[in-house]
Amino acid sequence: MSALPENLQEAVSYIRGSYNNVIKTGMVLGSGLGNFISEMTIEKEIGYTEIPHFPVSTVEGHSGRLIFGEIAGRKIVVMSGRIHFYEGYTAAEVAFPVRVMKLLGVQTLLLSNAAGGVNASFEVGDLMIIKDHISFATVNPLIGKNIDALGTRFPDMSEPYSRALIEKGRLIAGRLNIPVKEGVYFGVTGPTFETRAEYTMIRALGGDAVGMSTVQEVIVAKHAGMNVFGISVITDIGIREDDNVISHEEVLHAAAAAEPKLTAIFKELVKAV
Repeated sequence: MSALPENLQEAVSYIRGSYNNVIKTGMVLGSGLGNFISEMTIEKEIGYTEIPHFPVSTVEGHSGRLIFGEIAGRKIVVMSGRIHFYEGYTAAEVAFPVRVMKLLGVQTLLLSNAAGGVNASFEVGDLMIIKDHISFATVNPLIGKNIDALGTRFPDMSEPYSRALIEKGRLIAGRLNIPVKEGVYFGVTGPTFETRAEYTMIRALGGDAVGMSTVQEVIVAKHAGMNVFGISVITDIGIREDDNVISHEEVLHAAAAAEPKLTAIFKELVKAV
């Protein structure tokens, strides 16, 4: 942790040596949701392996590239492939790319993920705007000595997801005739999918969807003073009557089917921020 400021500066300096345009919007694409970049005018791609101290994605469906370019007339940087705690990284390493984005000038962070539906009214393929999250079942990336230059010791989390961006997302979805749900995302470590008893517990605690990402990124983004918006694609239903068997292939297939709707919302949201 003591080397974090220096590591961040080395990563940012390397990126700015290849791409130095002003970027105010960043995006993280979840499992099976990487085709958003086909809508972009790509100006520069940098593999995670090229960037000093940058963690490398190891999961199928996550390509592992920083994509710089333009969409809807706005400059944007996109993480095509995210980092997960279950890959063996520390929580701080998972959040490292978000801190890099902040130092590159990003003020608004847009997040997507594939999630399991816990709310009984949800169906596979639904989009859920994340209005809040529960992070108790995963590791907080701010544990350890605080670095005041990156944010306050005790950041407020009463509004982890910007109410203003949620309202914009809701209006955009309505204008595009895309049905959306809203709910609470429950973050877990993974990599196992949940047991029936765990799904029941998560629902009892107030979760509408459950997933293995996102909350650590959001915590660090709020620590850094960024505005955050998130959408989950419901790729499987956890509490169901038949055999509760879920595969990563099932998740990727459902995410790909829902992706055009997600891309349409994000494209319009980028214009609005």
